[in-house]
Amino acid sequence: MPRALIVLPTGTYRAKDFVAAAEALGVELAIASEEAPPLGLQDRFVAIDCAHPEASADALADLAASTPIDAIVAADDRGVVVASLASERLGLQSNDPLAAAATRNKAMMRRALAAGEVPQPRFEVITGATTSIPFPVVVKPLSLNASRGVIRVDDEAGLGTAIERIRRILAAAGSSPSEPLLCESYVDGPEVSVEGILWDGDLEVLAVFDKPDPLVGPYFEETMFVTPSRHPAAVVEEIVNATSRAARALGLREGPIHAEFRLDRRGPVMIEMAARTIGGLCGRSLTFGLLDTPLEVLVLRHALGMRKEGLKRSHLAAGVMMIPVPRRGTLTAVEGLETAGEVGSITGIEITAPIGSTVAPPPEGDRYLGFIFARAADPVTVEGALRTAHRQLSFSISPSRADPSG
Repeated sequence: MPRALIVLPTGTYRAKDFVAAAEALGVELAIASEEAPPLGLQDRFVAIDCAHPEASADALADLAASTPIDAIVAADDRGVVVASLASERLGLQSNDPLAAAATRNKAMMRRALAAGEVPQPRFEVITGATTSIPFPVVVKPLSLNASRGVIRVDDEAGLGTAIERIRRILAAAGSSPSEPLLCESYVDGPEVSVEGILWDGDLEVLAVFDKPDPLVGPYFEETMFVTPSRHPAAVVEEIVNATSRAARALGLREGPIHAEFRLDRRGPVMIEMAARTIGGLCGRSLTFGLLDTPLEVLVLRHALGMRKEGLKRSHLAAGVMMIPVPRRGTLTAVEGLETAGEVGSITGIEITAPIGSTVAPPPEGDRYLGFIFARAADPVTVEGALRTAHRQLSFSISPSRADPSG
């Protein structure tokens, strides 16, 4: 029986789905994580710290000395460097660690994309409250993800205030508040994303998503992904070609990728690329083939070299809404779940924020209240169902004592 090891950083939503995927494939699973593993996996668990990737990779190599490992998969961003380093040590199929690291550092990513002549925003790394890029600009930390600390700034007066706020967010996240920041030109236009898997450098496109809600700032909370894209076929082809070019520029050759673009008069402009699947539970919106094979099964198949040709996304349109956090506070109650679940085309609702937990919208927050899933004959119906179901939900959030955005 093949054995795969999944790197599960603290706070990931993905453990349950990867466990189910392994069971479906008959794959024995081991877990590397910063916290206790799912029940039943304690005997195949190694503790790691994703903030120290070299030491974590050594720990995985030590595990492999006594428990052979056939593949290593990172479930989320924070584990991709650990997974690539450990795979390199063990001679397993993987991305080069430098390529994985470039997806985790926005400045490294921008420089690699520039060298590859991939269309992207104008950018510079800043340490003070000045920029040579014309306003509006987007300022962001180099290392955080999920829109955390990402702020649009429209004029010079607002730049210093935004930078101070980002530095408080970095400190709260356990990062250095004095680290350099990335400043980019703001790109206007609709946003799309591409889900794919690289096989020795060849891109297999799994889905192209539209993001129907405009993302204009000043903060960038994503709310909805719907596939197939409603953009013209020629535009979708441009997006796919740009994805392949970006992967080559970054040096990515193996495994899942998630790419995000803005569409302006130049065509697709790359916002970012990650060496993992779509975040949170959004992958549950995608199934493949006649048996509705989950996305995580495809990822494990790739890692184990078990390619299955012709496995296309299920023919129905599909989508997911990441339920936005309306304000900072403590979540005390959720109502309307039954009514929302009865909306036509809705296939599931999962509330992931526990009652009693502190929630916050971006730029401080990096979590959603939960996820709503839909399928229908066309993307317009999917979008409408997601919006209707969301309107049925009510979240009680009591005020926090202090607001760190202050």
